[in-house]
Amino acid sequence: MPPSLQVGPYTVIALADGSGPFFSSRSDAFPDATTEQWAAADRLDPGALDPDGRWRLQFRAFAIRSDHGVTLVDAGIGPADSPAASWAPVPGELPASLAAAGIAPSDVDTVVLTHLHTDHVGWAVVGGGAQPRPYFPNAEYLLQQAELDAIEEVNPHLRCGVIDPLRKAGQLRLLDGETSLRRGERVLATPGHTPGHQSVLVASRRARVAVTGDLLVHAIQLLHPELAYAHEKDPAQAKASRERVLRRRNADTLHLATPHLTEPFIAT
Repeated sequence: MPPSLQVGPYTVIALADGSGPFFSSRSDAFPDATTEQWAAADRLDPGALDPDGRWRLQFRAFAIRSDHGVTLVDAGIGPADSPAASWAPVPGELPASLAAAGIAPSDVDTVVLTHLHTDHVGWAVVGGGAQPRPYFPNAEYLLQQAELDAIEEVNPHLRCGVIDPLRKAGQLRLLDGETSLRRGERVLATPGHTPGHQSVLVASRRARVAVTGDLLVHAIQLLHPELAYAHEKDPAQAKASRERVLRRRNADTLHLATPHLTEPFIAT
């Protein structure tokens, strides 16, 4: 069984899809970080630094399972021919991770795409060529309207590879900001990394789990939310989104469920 966290009636399950080094140095990715900040981040997440000094990322999605259904947050790096193949460690392992969690693709009724970067949409649509199809046949795929509006600047190739097949299948739903999914699950608009980036909050009583997408991509941003990441579209907006989520202290426990840090769940 993959790692999981229980929040009232909800089980948040971390689904591994791969791991590997980032395509540029971490100093290029975070040009304003100091030596002292890196040392603190390495103590918090030593697994993010490989033996050659490269930034090592995990690639994962998350399932939220309850009696009400199964929500999948993000769709990983995908198969060998996925859009992420030019830089990420494909083929991904998400189908095997889902099976290990006892989840069939047909069980998933909601897929939240946090944003349109290739390592987050890889299993959304499969088949390629003339026969692309949604991998999760019974799911409604949720994307912020602002993300689709900015697709030409975020990732224009995903229009025909992901958006058009989802639309043709009648499985794409566009959101406008914060949206309730079902009791205890809520989409949060967390723009900055991309114009329409979104996260998911799972709440029960005074326990909270924020499934963050790329709200933060390295432990250094958990320690120093003000640090800009070179691949953020709007660093000031990304900083504000990070700080807003991290300030959600109206709970006994706030856990972050992150795609790229070594451990999938972090208590703040």
